[in-house]
Amino acid sequence: MSQSYSKFIPITAPIQTTCVDYVHPWTDSCLQGICGLYLYCMFDSLRVYGTVYMLTLLMKGKIPSKEDLKKTLYGIIQSTAFLSGTGFGYSLFLCSLRRLLGNFNILTVSAIPAFLSSVFSILIERPSRRTLLCLYVSNVATETLWNMARSRGLVRNIKYGDVAIFGISMAILSVFFKGGHHKNSDSNREDTMFRVMRFVVGPYEEKDYSVRSSQASGFYRQQVKNNPNSSSASWQTRKQKNIVFHIVNQMLRIYKKIVYRIKCCDRHNACPHPFSCLYYTMQGAGKMFSVGLAIQISLKLVLNMRRIFQAPRNLKTVLWRKETLNLASFLGAYSGIFRAVLCLLRRVTGKDSPSHGLPAGLLAGIAFTRYPDSTVSLYVLWKVAQITYNLGADKGIVPEVPGFTEFLYCLSTAVLFHAAILEPTNLRPSYWKFLHANSGGRIACMSRGPLDVWGLNTSESLKKALAQTKTVPVVYF
Repeated sequence: MSQSYSKFIPITAPIQTTCVDYVHPWTDSCLQGICGLYLYCMFDSLRVYGTVYMLTLLMKGKIPSKEDLKKTLYGIIQSTAFLSGTGFGYSLFLCSLRRLLGNFNILTVSAIPAFLSSVFSILIERPSRRTLLCLYVSNVATETLWNMARSRGLVRNIKYGDVAIFGISMAILSVFFKGGHHKNSDSNREDTMFRVMRFVVGPYEEKDYSVRSSQASGFYRQQVKNNPNSSSASWQTRKQKNIVFHIVNQMLRIYKKIVYRIKCCDRHNACPHPFSCLYYTMQGAGKMFSVGLAIQISLKLVLNMRRIFQAPRNLKTVLWRKETLNLASFLGAYSGIFRAVLCLLRRVTGKDSPSHGLPAGLLAGIAFTRYPDSTVSLYVLWKVAQITYNLGADKGIVPEVPGFTEFLYCLSTAVLFHAAILEPTNLRPSYWKFLHANSGGRIACMSRGPLDVWGLNTSESLKKALAQTKTVPVVYF
């Protein structure tokens, strides 16, 4: 098409192209194009959700009952119908709107059909899963909108911007955690983020935790004092026949002495934890460092299993890398800094307060520089927004809007599908791969030539996205 428009063309300006030229160039029949996409989406959705639900069932660690199997099967069918319904509705509304309006415009080429298909498909999914789906697509849509604005020169990337988002979000979440705002008044269920907080920073920072005295520390001192095995003289009188055993024994004895000294250091009366503040800080940092290291090593072993089996010598190169310590450093530093700041504030103010979570969360967020990830930071941001809104609605501060979760999901999906068609380089690569796999390559085969008239370099953007994600424009039947 020779006609060329500015990128600032009004959104109502139409383009004269047919469904065959744009939506389904691999077939002349709208019905065949719609049904083909639906069938492939259904089989791929069944594969995805079948794996997810079965893994969830196995992770319970018990033999599933007949009722568990029934619920799992029903969940797989329902979620499959939801995801495949999105693909079916998207293709259906693309062709239907074209026939109804007689042309395409910049909204009907992707955004409006995606929104309408999402309205019907999200109602198929279980209400308990809608919030999770909304959080995920809103996360990706936020990043996509930022990339779109950046590509137009409206904004620019801010150094450590994801760290700032994470730190501020965790600071607000910490105030809620210490203030006891754990459960929704309607469902009386605790949000998952608070469980994560409890695991990372420990249960002692919750509101009105019961242990608020030095009894545990005093009991520990008395036990060590009265235990004859802790006496250095008794250890020295033993004759060790094995020199290796003797060295190990001595090292363990020194380690126990160090731990004892640290545990018995000073602890402020306002601190809710047992033992000293120094031990409390070191214990949290050490625990989370170990957890992070274990997770990172496990992931590397699983993802490189084939490579290791082919050549066992690759095990060293897989594990012996600097980035292996990134997650461990982040988790350990976050827990340690968070606890240390809270103990310091309690010493300065002489009391424990939920407001202490604000500076503690902000300073601990600096640890995110060791493991920066925009996906994580945006997820925490949206999660905090959800919790804040729910708390405000429970207290009557903000009105409770029926269907807001579903609307936000549909709007976010419309943004993602709009970007996938018109400017796929601004879409997160993992989401592009998901759309490509779920549609059987059809999302890449939709002709971008007629859309170049809007001046967004759509065809060139598609080529870059395909090269970046290593996907191909082939229709899989």
